[in-house]
Amino acid sequence: MTGAYDWGVDVVLWFQRFSPALDLPFKLVTFMGDEPFFLILLPLIYWCFDRRTGVRLTVLFLASAYVNAVVKEIFAQPRPFQYDARVRPIVMESGFGFPSGHTQGAAVVWGYLAWRLRRPWAWVAAVLLVLLIPLSRIYLGVHFPTDLLGGYLIGAALLAAYIGLAPRVEAWFAEKGIRYQLLASVIAPGLMILAYPGEGRYGVATGAALMGMSLGFALERRWVGFLEGGPWFKRALRLVLGLVVMTVIYIGLKIVLAGLRPESLFRFFRYLLVGLWGGFGAPWLFVRANLASRQPGHTSSGSAG
Repeated sequence: MTGAYDWGVDVVLWFQRFSPALDLPFKLVTFMGDEPFFLILLPLIYWCFDRRTGVRLTVLFLASAYVNAVVKEIFAQPRPFQYDARVRPIVMESGFGFPSGHTQGAAVVWGYLAWRLRRPWAWVAAVLLVLLIPLSRIYLGVHFPTDLLGGYLIGAALLAAYIGLAPRVEAWFAEKGIRYQLLASVIAPGLMILAYPGEGRYGVATGAALMGMSLGFALERRWVGFLEGGPWFKRALRLVLGLVVMTVIYIGLKIVLAGLRPESLFRFFRYLLVGLWGGFGAPWLFVRANLASRQPGHTSSGSAG
């Protein structure tokens, strides 16, 4: 890999010739692959635009993030600034470099949205983002070109598999009762956490978030049945209210629980609550606050649909 790394450093250094003039634009672009961005985008889709797409995209994104973290641990490859001191890390990143999580995330998220929308403008936007977000990672000095290639390949494979298999799995899962759905929502992410290699930080975060969201989605369909439509001012209020509470959970608990041991247990608790709030707590509050309507015929006792 030394030859590939040396070539990759040359590519990074060529792009960094344009620093600091392009630092801010590329930092803004790379933010569209950061965790806080997806904590806004995924609830926005689920709460305000298309519940079904929001559910599917959230599951795909979290599964992709888990796979990316596992592959990183397996290959344990350095980042450019760790390999060559000439490379300047314009943003700081920890952990291993291969494959690029931003590249893989861009491929699955924007690729899936373009596939769902099936509009020319959506495909154009997706192509631009799938090119620019990875490019920003090279410019910022945190990834080699080979990291991007790995992210593209894994992301494309996961996206294709998900598009092909998810409808059948979803139909099978929907036929099961609520108890089965809740049990599966706990067992599958729990096994992911236990199977994660390395020190487990990212496995706990993605597994707990997936567990919370999966439980939330099942509970929401059973006991809430909210509708994501409605007047635009209500959608905006839903987004603001939901994100305020999510921020309190996500950042507030991080501050409150900082330094407590075992760290992995409290990280699990924090991400589990974020997922539960996003999937169930927020929709329940939206209905109670008259910011969203229920599905016709759906009462507080719920239905299995």
